[in-house]
Amino acid sequence: MKGLRAVCFDLDDTLRDPIGAREALLRTCDRLGGLTGLDPADLLASNGEVWPRLWADVEDAWTLGGMTGEAVTTEAWRRTLESCGHESAETAHQAAAIHLQEIFSAQRLFDDAMVLLEAIDPGLRLAVITNGASDTQRAVLRALGIQERFDAVIVSGEVGVAKPEPRIFQHALDALGLSPGQAWHVGDTLRVDVAGARAAGLTAVWLNRDRVTPKALAPEPDIVVNSLVELLPHLTDVSPSQ
Repeated sequence: MKGLRAVCFDLDDTLRDPIGAREALLRTCDRLGGLTGLDPADLLASNGEVWPRLWADVEDAWTLGGMTGEAVTTEAWRRTLESCGHESAETAHQAAAIHLQEIFSAQRLFDDAMVLLEAIDPGLRLAVITNGASDTQRAVLRALGIQERFDAVIVSGEVGVAKPEPRIFQHALDALGLSPGQAWHVGDTLRVDVAGARAAGLTAVWLNRDRVTPKALAPEPDIVVNSLVELLPHLTDVSPSQ
């Protein structure tokens, strides 16, 4: 598209496939069971009860830089172990280290993300705009092996503002040295990615892999694709870098 200079991407559930998260948790419970003598099934069940309550308390802090991902993971395992009758700060830190190791070793890109990043026009600048703690999101990018692929990486926990706030998109534009009309943003959520991008003046691309029907009054994207590969025909006639 004429005038297009950059494409920004959401990270989680757009580029990063979360499929390995469950297996990482299962392996963590097995390893932790071996260390503590606790039943891995009990650890799994307790973690499943602890996590939703903890997340409700810490999501904002994790997203906006008030709490690291490591701290959240450690607290989750402290509460999990406590509910299983094993109160030990040292074991909670061990559990967190094991879980983070398993999580980052399980990271993978969606297949269509791999195809897109290999085929996208080299004249386009690329950015990531992601909500989350700095340590978590940076580690995910490193584990995926794509951090160096992007000209700008904007993490909400580093800039203190999160999608759908237009200011986080402006951080990306400032880093790229571009105006809103020269950039697209691609993401899987209407409320966060599409609404935020449109409010900031970027072309909003909704990645609707599951082909869901939007609810009434949902934010309206400029472009809808069911796969990142479907973006490639749109990304032509790129303006030369200046």
